[in-house]
Amino acid sequence: MINNREILETINMVKKEHFDVRTITMGISLFDCVRATAEATAEAVYDKITKRAEKIVATGETLSKRYGVPIVNKRVSVTPISLIAAGFKGEEIVIARALDRAAKTVGIDFLGGYSALVHKSMTPSEESFINSIPEALATTDKLCSSVNVGSTRSGINLDAVGLMGRIIKKTAEITADRDGFGCAKLVVFCNAVEDNPFMAGAFHGVGEADTVINVGVSGPGVVHHAIREMPDADITTLAEVIKKTAFKITRVGQLIATEAAEMLEAELGIVDLSLAPTPVVGDSVAHVLEEIGLERVGGHGTTAALALLNDAVKKGGIMASSRVGGLSGAFIPVSEDIGMINAAEAGTLTLSKLEAMTAVCSVGIDMVAVPGDTPAETLSALIADEMAIGMVNTKTTAVRVIPVPNKTVGDFVEFGGLLGRAPIMPVIETSAAKFINRGGLIPAPIHGNKN
Repeated sequence: MINNREILETINMVKKEHFDVRTITMGISLFDCVRATAEATAEAVYDKITKRAEKIVATGETLSKRYGVPIVNKRVSVTPISLIAAGFKGEEIVIARALDRAAKTVGIDFLGGYSALVHKSMTPSEESFINSIPEALATTDKLCSSVNVGSTRSGINLDAVGLMGRIIKKTAEITADRDGFGCAKLVVFCNAVEDNPFMAGAFHGVGEADTVINVGVSGPGVVHHAIREMPDADITTLAEVIKKTAFKITRVGQLIATEAAEMLEAELGIVDLSLAPTPVVGDSVAHVLEEIGLERVGGHGTTAALALLNDAVKKGGIMASSRVGGLSGAFIPVSEDIGMINAAEAGTLTLSKLEAMTAVCSVGIDMVAVPGDTPAETLSALIADEMAIGMVNTKTTAVRVIPVPNKTVGDFVEFGGLLGRAPIMPVIETSAAKFINRGGLIPAPIHGNKN
């Protein structure tokens, strides 16, 4: 039960520390929407989403008023569309547009699930689907896409990694009038999870119920404030403070998730413990790390401080909810975190350092802008490195990189809103083309075979 003291603490976190519930995400299964044609399937998809999710925005607003907690985003995730569109090779865009139309009808912020799972190999229909992603993201507004190209159990599909480098380049080029914005809605995963409420990587897994509610909470500002109150504490004490703070944050998420599921007549899914920043001052994961004792994030000690933060958040949050899931770790998206933006601009935060930080947090190379002339093979190699970290460490890793057309190191790109702004970061200008073009499957690590 949530008691009055916890509610009062929550009100204080909202007023002074930028606390919010980042998203209520409704997962919807679309398996029963497949029809004889792409057009009929698209209509069935539209009808089901608009029926099941018609009250999600109103429910979020009701709960926000009831508890005085901002609920920033209301979203929908669906069954990976590569599965739904498997019989409509070359016609996938018909379903993409129906998804976008449904998202606009119900008034949600984003819809995730224009996704494919190709971590071991690809069928011809899945390759056709992946090739449809640039057009789908260029011609829709709310739609988000993800592709899982590796797992600890299966290894890394290097053919898919190579393809995704080309897909990212093409997506950037055909959304060049928006500084490659289409790439901000496209994530490449290793070990993708089926109950992630966060965009752009959310999809509704095949093992889920017909309709599920997953909630993502966010509180970098709350954690920052708690650490600031302990200027002379040792690291062990700070870890305890972060754990207790994460417990309070997660309790609110559990309450919102439970009531939202009941109001929307959906199954209660999970609460995601991830610390998700925004470009607003006071809501930065980078600033939390700096409050722990770093002069500037990206410097030596950053990975260790992030490991401490991530572990403490998980330990505190897991006691507050019996349904923890999603990604559940600290996010470090460059363009969405004012501290990360400043560190990247100053040059202390590099792609190499972000890669190292990935080993101890969620995601990794996230919302990173690079020069528009970066070769597709270099993008693929960057993806391969991140996938290897996920595969070997049995964790989820992801890449959301934006090669911004006509911009280079020293320039900035403005996305606005929660997506923020980012300096163009330099890539290492050596070629990995021969490696990427070999194709094939990078074998799974020996510990992947656990039966």
